[in-house]
Amino acid sequence: MSAGYPPQPWDLTGRGWITAWSLRGPLPGLPDGVRPVGRLALTMFVDYRPPGQMAYAELLAGVVVRQGRRVGLAITDIWVDSPASRDGGRDLWGVPKELAVFRIDDGSSTGLRAGLDGATLAEARFRAGRAPGVPLPLRLPAAIAQSLPLAARGTAALPDARTVWTPVAATARSVRAARATWSSPADGPLGWLAGARSRGSVVVDGFAMRFGR
Repeated sequence: MSAGYPPQPWDLTGRGWITAWSLRGPLPGLPDGVRPVGRLALTMFVDYRPPGQMAYAELLAGVVVRQGRRVGLAITDIWVDSPASRDGGRDLWGVPKELAVFRIDDGSSTGLRAGLDGATLAEARFRAGRAPGVPLPLRLPAAIAQSLPLAARGTAALPDARTVWTPVAATARSVRAARATWSSPADGPLGWLAGARSRGSVVVDGFAMRFGR
């Protein structure tokens, strides 16, 4: 252990609720040297649970970007309910994590909420389709592009920051198409998603992810 969080890579397990979007408004700030791919964005709630190395809830939003032949996600906004995850994400990979309070309500559909100081950051409701889920037995590779190092808090990068690409790979027991609704305050940190058009949503159950090198 170092500084309260594990060294990379992190091996994490859990479930996730993901929606893809086409953006219509101005883009959020992106790392130097990357450019957006088709104005595509992702939002997701994630519930990390044992037997993974860490257990916490997460809300993130990011833009699909490329740099040369590399394509990945630039995470622009992200909240967790674990100080260790916050500190590790910021220190190791430049992921601008902040703390928030989460609620996950399971039933015929799943309600998700992240809030800060009594105010809502985002809410979502997912209803998975009836068709059987599709497993991902082979580890699917991905990557994130972030500015490192970050300032102590917030999303600002330090003057000597560089763009760093970090590998991510995951398998999953089940990926199911879902119907989803999202809402977030237009004057909140996710206001840049206002007017975005949903391109589809999935519920991912039983994923196993390796994050980092």
